[in-house]
Amino acid sequence: MRSIPHLARLAAGRLLLGLALAAMALPALAQRVEGTRAEARGIYAAEVPVSSQGPADRSRGFARALGEVLGKLSGDRNIASSDGVAAALARAGDYVDGYDYRQDEGTSASGAPTFQTTLVVRFDEQGVDELAAALGIPVWPVPRPKPVLWLAIDDGSGPRLVGENHESVARPLTARAVERGYRLGLPAGSAAERAVVGAIWRGDTAAVALASARYSPPMQLVGKLYRQGSGWRADWIFVDDGRVLSSWSAEERDARQALSAGADGAADALAARYAQAPDTDPGGNFRITFSGVEGRDDYLRLSAWLQGLAMVNDITPLRASADALELELALSTGLSGFARVAERSDLVVPVDGVPDAGADGTEPSARPTHYRVL
Repeated sequence: MRSIPHLARLAAGRLLLGLALAAMALPALAQRVEGTRAEARGIYAAEVPVSSQGPADRSRGFARALGEVLGKLSGDRNIASSDGVAAALARAGDYVDGYDYRQDEGTSASGAPTFQTTLVVRFDEQGVDELAAALGIPVWPVPRPKPVLWLAIDDGSGPRLVGENHESVARPLTARAVERGYRLGLPAGSAAERAVVGAIWRGDTAAVALASARYSPPMQLVGKLYRQGSGWRADWIFVDDGRVLSSWSAEERDARQALSAGADGAADALAARYAQAPDTDPGGNFRITFSGVEGRDDYLRLSAWLQGLAMVNDITPLRASADALELELALSTGLSGFARVAERSDLVVPVDGVPDAGADGTEPSARPTHYRVL
């Protein structure tokens, strides 16, 4: 059995390891078949505009993209500003599985062509799941429902139903729903369904639900968009199995923004009802013992793992013995968050736990403070 190096040497080794890992952990630029279009697909991918393909803009793009993915995962559009998340976004590159670029062409107000570089990022699912667990982020489970969008628009010539054959009209709304982590369906637009416009306009959710009975699930996003002054107003109602979960309105100069507000309100209502918050403890400094540390290699593996956890804010070595190391860890989500991450790892297993009374008055639970390195 090899002896544990002196703690000062371990600290130096930790610094060198961090530099080595930074050089080795660069995510790969994805390879695409010529002619295919790079785009984000699924909850664990996002696309963000960037000024260039340089490393600084790419790093900032990774952070914004991870914020969007955590927003989709949780259903919380403000998750990026939550406690502990900002620090995790600064290390977003650690969770990147691959990335690509896309050039989007548009037209300026003067009619001149414009070009926008878009960074498309795919993140490692297990890594993001562990990050969410460590930070105590509520998770909106998948698969997710696909509510039916019953939208009527009056541009001055009377209200009309937006059906499947007018999908492009609803695209600002349906695209925003995808950005929030779910999808919306449109009614077929039959003559009988077009007659539902009156019910939509007066907010008769029961009549709309009856017309929507042929579709699944029994969820409807009911909205009407109409001109108001020099802009537009949209009134929204979200219904789940006959129950109104939320209602809201949006007034915007741009009709597309008023439509997007419908997707945001529905996502907020769905996440509020279905997102599951993990059990978390208050953050603080905790003494944790790691046995099975039999030499420099074991220490470096353990140190690299701890440094890669977003919930670990600081590491202070306390004592070292023949095969064990006691550390003081500054944890943002307490021992429960650390235990969830450790459970998913293939590096450590718990040895014992200490009684910890639940914050809600429930029976005490065991929070491991001793782990064995495999």
